[in-house]
Amino acid sequence: MSTVRAQVSRLRKVALDALARYPLPDGRLTFLTHGENTTFRHDSAVGRHLVRVHRPHRHGRNVDSAAAIRSELTWLRAIGTDTDLSVPKPLEATDGALAVEASAAGETRICSVLRWMDGRIREASAHPIHLHRLGGAMARLHDQADAWTPPADFVRIRWDHNTFFGDVMVYGNTPARGCWALLPAEVRTRFEEVEARMAEIMPAVGGVGLIHADLHLGNAVFHRGGVRLIDFDDCGTGARLYELAVALWELRDRSDYSMFRQALVSGYRTWRDIDVTHLDDFIALRQVAFDLWYTGIAQVNPAFAAKIDGVHDWSLSMLDLVEAR
Repeated sequence: MSTVRAQVSRLRKVALDALARYPLPDGRLTFLTHGENTTFRHDSAVGRHLVRVHRPHRHGRNVDSAAAIRSELTWLRAIGTDTDLSVPKPLEATDGALAVEASAAGETRICSVLRWMDGRIREASAHPIHLHRLGGAMARLHDQADAWTPPADFVRIRWDHNTFFGDVMVYGNTPARGCWALLPAEVRTRFEEVEARMAEIMPAVGGVGLIHADLHLGNAVFHRGGVRLIDFDDCGTGARLYELAVALWELRDRSDYSMFRQALVSGYRTWRDIDVTHLDDFIALRQVAFDLWYTGIAQVNPAFAAKIDGVHDWSLSMLDLVEAR
């Protein structure tokens, strides 16, 4: 496993190769994150942009990554046209493409560029009002999705039981079933219990449609009394209740969790109704998905590998909490 610095250095060269295809002047490229994708901020005379170097097989083993990324960006453009929700605006390449293939330093990746979203992420300093605003934005996002007809070539993840528990996804370079094999025995047993429970619950839960699928507080930017939704990289078709579960998941073990839960649900119900009977079950589902993803990324990213034991312990504690409700 190469070092994070070496990985980022190679992918920075890929990002620079991609930027040559976009109508942007020379500017400063600043590294941001190296996890699911590798991201950079580009500052130039025409403003600030987010440059994403996408991980291969990000959207499933048998999915055309370029088509999936174009589909994400197509939905973002539709949201921007159909609503007043604040979401990132894709920047087209010089030839009009929504995403480009770039190569450098022995790496070939699909890359995309989005206009930067100013504001503050409140992941570490949230108040119930932030969840209320996020819930309202979620509901309006779902309203747009229900009214929108995607193009015929639209390709996104289907967040069903097989995707969560089967061998559809690839995490890091490891197929999902390989990640299951890497789990400690106790964690795997508990996850299999969630799998069996969700096999009964998921078909019975209504409200399935396009969702962001990763709309926790780390992907919400608060600005001037509003909320901006970022990072649609996981978007696809799934239960709307999973959308709410993701937002509450990292807050579930807080003593004041009930206030955040009430705020999110009431914000959502300002626009549309939702049955939250199985909310904790979907929070458990999110914990399983997160741990499997983290396990796969830990095989290729030393920073994740250093924390994997703590993630497994957290999963056991979280499942104890939601199952004791």
